[in-house]
Order: sequence, then structure tokens, then C-alpha cells
Amino acid sequence: MTTSLRNRNVVVLGLGLTGLSAARWAARRGAHVTVADTRADPPCAGALAAELARVPILKGPFSDDTFAGADLLVISPGIAKALPAVQAAVARGVELVGDIELFARALPPGQRALTVTGSNGKSTVSALTGELVRAAGLSAAVIGNIGEPVLDALAEHEDGAPWPDVFVLELSSFQLETTTSLRPIAATVLNITENHLDRYSGIDDYAAAKERIFIAGGEQVLNRDDARSLAMRLPGRMVQTFGADAPATERDWGLVQRSGSDASWLSRGDAILLAADELALVGKHNALNALAALALTSTVGAIDAAVLAALAAFQGLPHRMERVADIGGILFVNDSKGTTVAATLAALEGIGRPSVLIAGGDGKGQDFLPLRSTVESRCRAVMLLGRDAPTIAAALSGVTPAIEFAPALEVAVARAIAHARPGDAVLLSPACASLDMFRDYRERGDRFKAAVAAHAMEAAHA
Repeated sequence: MTTSLRNRNVVVLGLGLTGLSAARWAARRGAHVTVADTRADPPCAGALAAELARVPILKGPFSDDTFAGADLLVISPGIAKALPAVQAAVARGVELVGDIELFARALPPGQRALTVTGSNGKSTVSALTGELVRAAGLSAAVIGNIGEPVLDALAEHEDGAPWPDVFVLELSSFQLETTTSLRPIAATVLNITENHLDRYSGIDDYAAAKERIFIAGGEQVLNRDDARSLAMRLPGRMVQTFGADAPATERDWGLVQRSGSDASWLSRGDAILLAADELALVGKHNALNALAALALTSTVGAIDAAVLAALAAFQGLPHRMERVADIGGILFVNDSKGTTVAATLAALEGIGRPSVLIAGGDGKGQDFLPLRSTVESRCRAVMLLGRDAPTIAAALSGVTPAIEFAPALEVAVARAIAHARPGDAVLLSPACASLDMFRDYRERGDRFKAAVAAHAMEAAHA
């Protein structure tokens, strides 16, 4: 394996933020760079032209000609490596990597990293781990799928920005497909539920991609409540576990109930750490996220009072069970990042009050039948929108709560308000991706918040 990029013919596939960062990285390493994108107007084409005017952009469907002369392909996570032209290039001996693999190869010796993946909760756990590492007295940079492309971050530190004590990386299954060299101090697969089945042949194929986070070593942090996560335990590795039951050993994290109380306490082994209701984060699923973040942090620093205070104070991230407003006794919650059935189930179960659910979008091939019992027991009504609204409606056929279709998110919010009663929640937790109607989940969440703000203004002047 040649790690130097100097004078190599590098083709970057995809010209979004990740592709742009890869083109920058390869160019600064002395490679001959070409960028290829199937779209007629790639989102970062203007930025590339401004920064790297001599780098050509090949637009249109990939073919053998696209990769002629290439000896390294750097693929963006949104592009499937199973595309025929990509596979043909690999069969000819062209190396295929992603930005995470380039990051791993360039990481200085001794630089510590913690890595996070899973179907649900990985952004929350990544951000929370960064906060806890800082509370433990170390510097941390949280990068990857959560925000700043890893190669841009690496370039900043090479150019003189102080190196963090710890990198915390959120990694998607797509990024892990082409990663082999990243050796973290510790890594976690938080959970495995149906997701991206429009790209994978089934859940086993998807889980195998996630499991690659452990391929190069490091301590494993596994979920006792998730059979697929727990089955990833490897012989000879240090392992910590987390789960909703009481921890059995000092290497286990869990929830315990003290006698005479219904309250749950976050615990490590026999040590009681923090009452779950002291967490600013809402829901049992977030208590599990907190335990995972504690386990990861414990591999680089001590879990002391300062760390527990930071844990209790952590407010979460935008678009993830984000409390938007309380209007007339109705709580509005933005969980636009809830793009899987499992995430929506966790949101409904964790919110602690009857809900009017707003769901729908691009279902990514998921099975929506698991929603039925929770919708029946916890929802007053369900508003559906987007491409796969009919599929969700079919899965929910016959449930007691009203099921309605809405042509736009703003209409869904208005209809949800009509159904909601004081003490209820209006919950945007789509169980679907957003790209059929919105630029991304952020736009969807912002549109929801704008609709709620408009309702608040109307209520104030009523």
C-alpha cells in the first residue's frame, strides 16, 4: 500500500463537502487530482473552481473512461462503491478509499481517537463524548459525519492549529466501507436497526459495514441490549458494555433502581453515578447514550464530579429531541434527525406524554410495522407526508389514532395542532430521510420550527 499521494493520479468521486475536502487534501499532497460527479451542477463546484482552478471536473454518469489512468479513487460516502464503473476500476487494480482512510493514514503517531457509529444516537454520543473529554481536562475535536470533514480538520492542525488530545469521530456505515487503517483508543457500535436498505442487501450486510469500526483494534464499547452490537465482541479485545439493566462488573455501565424508588440511576459496576432524571437529555434512549459516552470517555480520562456535571448539563443537539416551544400546554419537539423507525420509537417512548406524530419522507426500504403498537399506545394522531407516506399508512392501517396525509410540513403542523390537547406533544420524528422534500434534515427541522413560531405568534395575538 502506497500512502504518499505525490504524483499519483487521484480521482475524487462526488463534489459535496467531503469530496471538496478530499480534493484539497490530495492537491496539497502533490497529487494530480480530477473530480467526478454524476450531477450536472455539483454543490461545491464553485468552491472547487475558486480554490483549485486547475482541477478538472467530469460531470455525468460514471464510465470506464471516467477512471482511465487513475491509480487511486477517493469515494464520497453518498456514492455507492457497488456502481459498475467503480467496481470495474477496482477489478483493474485501482485502489478505492474514502476520506476517513486518508485521515487514518496521515494521523500522527500517538494521536488518540475515539470513534462512534450506530443506527441511532451517534451524533448525540459523539458530541457528548467531546464534552465529557473536555470536562476530564483534555482538549477534544469532534469531527466526521457530525460536521467538519476530517481532512479539513487534519489540514488545519498540520498548518499550525493546536492538536487536540483526542479526536472524536462520528462515522457512518458508508464511511466505514472503505476504512481499514483507523485504530482508535476505543470504538462503539451503539445499536443496529434497519437503515439504508436501499443501499445494502439486508440488515446483515449493513451491520457488517458498521462492524468495520473495530477492524484495526482498540477497546470495544458494546450495547448489552442490542444483540447485533453485542455479537461484535472480538477475542482478545478489552470490552466495556452498556445497557438498561444493572451492571454486573466494573467494566459494565447500566441503570439501577434503588429500593423504595422508581427512579433510575446511571451506574458503573457497583458505583452509583447520577440520577437519570438529572440529565437534561430526555428519554431512556438518551440515558443509554449517556452511558456509552461515559464508557468511551473512561478510556482516556477519569470519570469524576466535573465529568458528571457536564453530563447532566448537556442539552443535546439541534434536530434531536429538541424542545422547540410550549404553547398552550402543548410541547413541540423537533426530532428531524430521527430518520429510522427505531429512532421514532425511542422518541415516542421517551417523550413521556401523548403525542401527535408527524412522520414520513424517504423510507429507505424500512419496515414500518414495528411502529404499530407504540403508535396505538402513545399517539393521539399521526400526520404523514412525503414519498413513503402511503407505505407508512398501510403499515398503520387499523390503529385507533387518526391517520392523515399532509401535502406540506406546514399543513402537517397545523393539523397536528388541531388534534393536540393540553398536556400533549406535537412531535416531528419522521422515521425517514428528508431528501424527497427537503435539502436535508436540518432544513426539515428548521421548517418545523418556523411553523411552530408562526403558530406561537398567532396564539399570542388571538
